[in-house]
Amino acid sequence: MQHFPWFKTQTTGWTWLIRLLVGAVVFFPEGLQKLFFADILGTGRFIKIGIPWADFFGPFVGVFETVCGLLIILGLFTRLASIPLIVIMLVAITSTKIPILLGHDLWFFHLPEGIRTGFWAMSHAARNDFCMLLACLYLLITGGGRLSMDHWLDKRQS
Repeated sequence: MQHFPWFKTQTTGWTWLIRLLVGAVVFFPEGLQKLFFADILGTGRFIKIGIPWADFFGPFVGVFETVCGLLIILGLFTRLASIPLIVIMLVAITSTKIPILLGHDLWFFHLPEGIRTGFWAMSHAARNDFCMLLACLYLLITGGGRLSMDHWLDKRQS
């Protein structure tokens, strides 16, 4: 049987804690909320911050966050599932946190009125984004760990 290298993971079983944080605490519920509460957390928020084609990207991001979050919880295709989430976090930082750092709009991304700006304001606002970005990078590099479906599938293929 052909060996699929994306399943290969030799990290500790404790990687499930990172998967739980990324999948169950953040992306799965946030994705659902972008779909269920689109006016304030999905399309409506994307319009407010200047995301182009917000009617498309609001549900698109919501579905990706939900599906990839679930895959990461299960530890199935962990590396592949982390890639769209890394892109989402990079866009979130660029579209919402960099304008806070600069104190003005960036390209078509809008800085909300009355918001505190500068390095410390951005650092505070971006703490979750940076944690999720680094956790997703960790999962991309290491895979799902020994307590994952990836590991189980890898063992079956061996």
